[in-house]
Amino acid sequence: LKDLNEYRRAIPTFFPEVVRWANYTKVFTSPDLNLGRLFANTLFVGVVSTALSLVITVLSAFAFARLEFKGKDALFAFLLATMMIPGELFTITNYQTVHALGWMNTYAVLIFPFLVSVFYIYLLKQNFMQVPNELYLAAKVDGTSDLKYLWKVMIPLALPTIISITILKMMGSWNSYMWPKLVANDEAHRLITNGLRNAFTNASTNDTDYPVQMAAVAIVSAPLFLVFIFLRKYIMAGVSRSG
Repeated sequence: LKDLNEYRRAIPTFFPEVVRWANYTKVFTSPDLNLGRLFANTLFVGVVSTALSLVITVLSAFAFARLEFKGKDALFAFLLATMMIPGELFTITNYQTVHALGWMNTYAVLIFPFLVSVFYIYLLKQNFMQVPNELYLAAKVDGTSDLKYLWKVMIPLALPTIISITILKMMGSWNSYMWPKLVANDEAHRLITNGLRNAFTNASTNDTDYPVQMAAVAIVSAPLFLVFIFLRKYIMAGVSRSG
């Protein structure tokens, strides 16, 4: 809400001397920021990646919680062990893989590499384990298929945890910065975080209008803030029920 001169003062002011609501207007009228396109790209990647990640998480958690197959415990222990690997190593190997596949500057490179989350699978598995196994065996005696039991019984009982996973995954996709900058920073696939980072900067003087840039950050942060405010009870319920 400040102008650039007040922002640059050696002794900062806590409240703006003149409130500049025009900073928010400039965000939408600036020629170097296509806010609508950035919003659309980020929303598309966030919704698709969250939906696919939920399918993988629910099916994997159900398999580890209820199905019996050879090597289940060893496989789950191996998955948990991958959580100890630093994220930077995943970034390097994922970058080499998508480059070899020719996925650079596509929506696929923003969606597929991080669909699987071991933490979310573990969280939901612990929730599924709290449902009595006798209920599953009774359903099998009645001829219920595994998928029908999952859809009719397990998912409704674990809904708070699933909602919390949905929120956290969507927030992660919305806030993602480093990976999109590495693999898809062209105009057609740029996400909101990367678009704002380079916006409102004079190319000749390399001078950035930081108050307007921060006004843009406030605008794009508002949806996540509202989602957290209104759905925070589901996050708390999901975490508490999963131990």
